[in-house]
Formats: sequence, structure tokens, C-alpha cells
Amino acid sequence: MADQETFAEDTAGFMASLYTAALRMTRNPSDAQDLVQETYLKAYRGYGSFEAGTNLKAWLYRILTNTFINSYRSRARRPEETELDDVEELYLFRRMGSRDDAMGRSAEEEALAWVTDDEVKAALESLPENFRMTVLLADVEGFSYKEIAEIMDVPIGTVMSRLHRGRRALEKALHDFGVARGLVAAR
Repeated sequence: MADQETFAEDTAGFMASLYTAALRMTRNPSDAQDLVQETYLKAYRGYGSFEAGTNLKAWLYRILTNTFINSYRSRARRPEETELDDVEELYLFRRMGSRDDAMGRSAEEEALAWVTDDEVKAALESLPENFRMTVLLADVEGFSYKEIAEIMDVPIGTVMSRLHRGRRALEKALHDFGVARGLVAAR
């Protein structure tokens, strides 16, 4: 069992990557902040039951994912809200959080540095929710199949299928973009 007194120290290093994942789930900076805050509140309350020595990051992501799914279901009945400047606000958030370049960039920031074009972002966001979340957890966050299965509470086979289908959908959506940029040979 983990000690709640060490919660902040143990979990502080995951906040930026949780925010990035939350932003990709919610597609809205203020909703992403709310989701991370609610995740940390739930994690703090349940930290006494967390088994020390197990994967803390996967545990936090499972809370984040479950919180998002539960709030997504309740929001499905409300009108949709859209933030037009998501990319710019995310850029400013990252810059404010890491003014000291000596600290370097996280793996998420490195991966997202390559995903700056509107076409790529649109292709990723056009994926159905389950595929998008699986691709993000695997390819951006670096979780294993087993960890994703635990986070999303689905069998490993479902994770593998969703990841394969999600990647294929991205490949189809980005083929013309890749040809235009000279990244891929025309078919």
C-alpha cells in the first residue's frame, strides 16, 4: 500500500504527460485541465489502495481514461463545445511549463513536435474514439499492449485489433499528405 503523504512527490512527474493525453481525449485545453485535476483528486483519494512497486503511470492513465469515459457519457447529452485555438494554447502551455531548455523535452513533446501539420492532427482526430485512444496510448505514450488493456479495461486482443485498425486508418488518411511532402512514393 502506498502512503498518501508521498502522493504529490510520487505522481508529480506524470502531470505533463497526463495533460497531453487528456488534451487529445477532450480536444479542449480547459476540459483537459479539469480532467487531469479530477484524475489527481481520484488518485489521491485511492492512493492508499495503490500497490507500491506496480506501474504507477498505468494506474494514473487508467483513472484518467475511466474519468474521461464517464464524463464523456454524461456530456453526450449536452451541446458540443469547440475550442478553435487548441494548437496555439497547447504550444503556449508547453512553453510556460518548460522555460528552461536545459531540462529538455519529454517524449510526448518530441513526438508531438513532428505532429504539427493540420492534416496530421485532423487525421488523428478523425479516428473513432476507441482507435484514437489506443493509438495515442501506444504510439505517443509508449504503453505496452498489456498496460493499454488494463487502462482501457479491454482484452489484449482488442487492443491489438484497435491499434492495427487505427494505424491503418491513419495510413489511409495521410497517404496523399505523405505523397505531397515527398515522404511516401505515389501508389
